[in-house]
Amino acid sequence: MRAFERANSMPMTVSLPVIQPGALPDGGKPSWLKVRAPGGPNYMRLKRLMREWNLHSVCEEARCPNIGECWEEATATFMILGDVCTRNCGYCAIAHGKPVWEDREEPERIGRAVADLALDYVVVTSVNRDDLADGGAAHWAATIKAVRRHAPSCRVEALIPDFQGAAASLQLVIDAGPDVLNHNTETVPRLYPVARHGGRYPRTLELFRRARTAAPTLRTKSGIMLGLGETRDELVATMEDLRTVDVTLLTLGQYLRPSASHLPVMKYYHPDEFAELADVGRRLGFAHVEAGPLVRSSYHAKRQATNAAVPAKRQATDAAVPATR
Repeated sequence: MRAFERANSMPMTVSLPVIQPGALPDGGKPSWLKVRAPGGPNYMRLKRLMREWNLHSVCEEARCPNIGECWEEATATFMILGDVCTRNCGYCAIAHGKPVWEDREEPERIGRAVADLALDYVVVTSVNRDDLADGGAAHWAATIKAVRRHAPSCRVEALIPDFQGAAASLQLVIDAGPDVLNHNTETVPRLYPVARHGGRYPRTLELFRRARTAAPTLRTKSGIMLGLGETRDELVATMEDLRTVDVTLLTLGQYLRPSASHLPVMKYYHPDEFAELADVGRRLGFAHVEAGPLVRSSYHAKRQATNAAVPAKRQATDAAVPATR
């Protein structure tokens, strides 16, 4: 039995506006989704360094709206294993195709970059590499270990693919010792065939079950995009499923269409609606919920991990406000 009855236990407590994309002038976005164009001095410095180090960031590849804010604060999410994904998800801006990229020196460059930037928290992610026998797990483990060598005090969040369900690949990553294991659920089960080509919802849940069995104290995290056509009941049910497999950190953010060839936005959620859903997540038992229109999985990741140890009542005013800038 689920922790809550879906139909009646969590009604909305306020009337919230629902803004359909077609209702906006000239197909524009709501005002709360507007961000400043990047270009500050720290942003330009980090962009230069990423080129010098020959490193990729998901911030650029996925066209993240928070790149200006995060890079100005000298934080970035490093993307390993190249910039071509073997899957073609309907929401994702990252290039897809047959990767020809292999860079065995990349883990060491990531480790040195983390040390040079004096980071105390770093997020590492990757494209899907279904063309590799282990899905890239050995490269993942080498990268985490390199960060540990070059920056021993830096906490590492690993935002991993599903490795096509290979338990041995997942174990390789866990054995490398990340502080947070993150895998994005992305959307509700009904929309997986449309949105997550190559992904399987049961496989996502199984990944977290295996992680909890292998490392009982490891913090686990997942993210869901809103606006692809999910219903509120489906969204709450997915959140419940994540709690069933003991996911402790959750991010909820607005889906933004990268181009006309990607899935359309079916709904723009109001910031108040994100705040309400964050409250639902806390009631379900998540240690921390980061929810807001501009929230992405690695947005304020250090704060998310830190706040997971803070009592939920103290988080009540934290989750949505910074994400609506």
